[in-house]
Amino acid sequence: MSPAAGDFCPRGVCDGSGWILDDETNTARACECRTIRINRNASRRIGSGIPRRFRGVSFERNPICDLDPMVLRQVRDFITDIDRNLDRGRGFWFYGDVGTGKTSLAMLISQSAIERGRSVAIYSVPQLLADIKATYEDGAGSSYLDLFRRLSRVDLLHLDDLGAEKRTEWVLEQLYAIVNERWQDQRSIVVTTNLQNRDELKAQLGERTVSRLSEMCAAIPIFGADRRKPFVDWSERSDDAVGLRTVSGES
Repeated sequence: MSPAAGDFCPRGVCDGSGWILDDETNTARACECRTIRINRNASRRIGSGIPRRFRGVSFERNPICDLDPMVLRQVRDFITDIDRNLDRGRGFWFYGDVGTGKTSLAMLISQSAIERGRSVAIYSVPQLLADIKATYEDGAGSSYLDLFRRLSRVDLLHLDDLGAEKRTEWVLEQLYAIVNERWQDQRSIVVTTNLQNRDELKAQLGERTVSRLSEMCAAIPIFGADRRKPFVDWSERSDDAVGLRTVSGES
């Protein structure tokens, strides 16, 4: 099979086709890059991918560089051995104040997993629930079972803003089913939430779901001032884009 334009083997083992040819036996075996390519394609078919705002996130850039060094050390250690941690189903639960860098840290982990060729699904929880509901509609592109299988099987499931959803029995059922399936298969989850402690999370998600998350994830509190940039009031924008007035306030 000829490699497609732009395909390459990151380790230079094959010709970019994903197969290694043995001229002596006239056989072919799969190259490691084939698995990486399959996982990347799987990631593109589910979730949002890394949003533009978080592309290029790193330990050297705000808001991550200003976080507690102990928190950064735990995340660095996880990323350094990310393949082993994902294979063992380990994850993080970042909780605390609004605008403190929780999502940036979670995106850094997801970005690192993608760079390692692992499959990743990134969702805000409200969007995830909307996608699940969409599978019930006539003419839906995929069935609920197809979506559930993909959510269950990706190497890393990244759930942002857990707790922002409206609490209903249906919501509790969906979240528990996904978390429980990943818990049973020892597959990693990274969660961010503005809920301040385990009791608030239990009140929102139910005790069973929180129990599973607590076993799968290291809980990392991140509190402090909102690090997001102040809101720019574009109504005050001058023609030459100079002298913009910023309005401080919470986002």
